[in-house]
Amino acid sequence: MTRPPSEGLDPPVALQAAQGFLLLQSGNATEAERARWSHWRAAHPMHEVAWQRAERVASQFDLLPRELALTALGRPLRADRRAAFKALAVLLGAAPAGWLAWRMTPAAEWLADHRTATGERLALSLPDGTRLQLNTATAIDVAYDAHQRGVRLRAGEIVIDTAPDAVATGAPGYRPFVVETAHGRLRALGTRFVVRQLDGERSRIAVLHGAVEIRPRDAAARTVVLDAGTQASFDARSVGDVAAAGADADDWARGILHARNMRLQDFAAELARYRPGVLRCDPAVADLRVSGVFQLKDTGPVLDSLPQALPVDVLYRTRYWVTIVAPGA
Repeated sequence: MTRPPSEGLDPPVALQAAQGFLLLQSGNATEAERARWSHWRAAHPMHEVAWQRAERVASQFDLLPRELALTALGRPLRADRRAAFKALAVLLGAAPAGWLAWRMTPAAEWLADHRTATGERLALSLPDGTRLQLNTATAIDVAYDAHQRGVRLRAGEIVIDTAPDAVATGAPGYRPFVVETAHGRLRALGTRFVVRQLDGERSRIAVLHGAVEIRPRDAAARTVVLDAGTQASFDARSVGDVAAAGADADDWARGILHARNMRLQDFAAELARYRPGVLRCDPAVADLRVSGVFQLKDTGPVLDSLPQALPVDVLYRTRYWVTIVAPGA
């Protein structure tokens, strides 16, 4: 298998192109700034390539959210807004994969309080000592004040170790720890648990310690309490069947994908969460079974190992478009 060369730009060039392009698109650039960026474009061939790529992104994706454009005006940026601005540079530098990610990702996720890119994980400590880990392509908002302790999961997956509130449980002013997803509200009862929002259809929770109350968004829906060692999925109307939670539910927090007799189709879908671009599995080999423990830090070696264990080939159209197929297909 031969991997294609990188199709991206140097990060500093992509970052500068994003800054200049957004400034000029904002309509607030001075004549001196316009002249400076015109000179920058002419100073090196790759500068012009980066600028033209920015123009293509704008034309294909109907420009960019105004929240990002405003960051180019030289104003001080909050850390999360600065991260969102840098994400635009990634779109330019990553080429096809970055553009695809932008098209598929709502602006609210790019502008969340905390977010991770594809393949990235992030550990956070909240003001009360609660610990969070964000999985790949995850976005959250944090709500902490005198009346609430909570997290809004906008996309992706988190594992949470809750800390007790300083106020005694049940006392006036006590703030339970709450996680909201698109489908409902989870109230932690002193616990460690994993929550994943599944492509807008439903959310899934696995409780590792303690207990968690699930309250679907529909006020008429039944509330369910999950105890340690159980899991369930839920949508806005109801909670699904409660089942045993696997001991590996939070393995991703240690950078591990644990497969036990997993369909190759499902394995590819899970692995695709940790790499940019498109990873597909041909239906002809979809039902082959995969078992093993795989490192998520670099998915390339994982794909390279598949033909050694299974009757498959891994075809690279580009580094961002990969298909697992039958041999000789």
